[in-house]
Amino acid sequence: MAFRTLLFASLMTFTLVAPPAVASQPATAVSSIAKARTQPPGTVVTVSGTVTTPSGAFESSFFDKGFGLQDAGAGIYVSTPGNLDAVPGRRARVTGTLKDSFGFLVLVASEVDLGRTGPHVTPRWVPTARVGERTEGLLVRVAGRISQAPISDLPYGHKFWIDDGSGEVQIFVNTQTGIDVGPLELGQVVVVTGLSGQFDTHYEVLPRSPRDVRAFG
Repeated sequence: MAFRTLLFASLMTFTLVAPPAVASQPATAVSSIAKARTQPPGTVVTVSGTVTTPSGAFESSFFDKGFGLQDAGAGIYVSTPGNLDAVPGRRARVTGTLKDSFGFLVLVASEVDLGRTGPHVTPRWVPTARVGERTEGLLVRVAGRISQAPISDLPYGHKFWIDDGSGEVQIFVNTQTGIDVGPLELGQVVVVTGLSGQFDTHYEVLPRSPRDVRAFG
């Protein structure tokens, strides 16, 4: 929790900035998200893709109203101080500055152009042990048994771990998602869909809503 508290303090000045302008023509050429992800922090890039997570679903983790964005090859989290009402399935073109946020690469938006419905994004099935740098920013789906029961990390949310036999992955449930972790028990089989993320040295999957966590048995 100390790390997340530190993150909150470091981002307080950012959250007071006015929301990014909605622009019809970003100034720079559009890059693939995969190419943008190879650039160093501080680089200004323009990317386009389909929204994968609703605005503000992970506010308790990132202290913003951002959303996930994905194209055919890669994904990235777009950080916005204001709620742009981005919803999964909608096209978006974003200009912003790349930033490393405790190991997690984010695009701090300065211009956002939201369009109509984009190409369908299907979550990628990933073994629990393979959630890492290569999946970061993507919409992923993992399945396994709960290897560590849910614990509180309030006010940020709750976390638990699942394992499909390949190794554990942390599931972080933000408070804004409305997901009730109370019924989840050790040893229970669950299927989780969410954004592949990272906090410090921990890779994690962040579900978006109650529909993203399905328990069996």
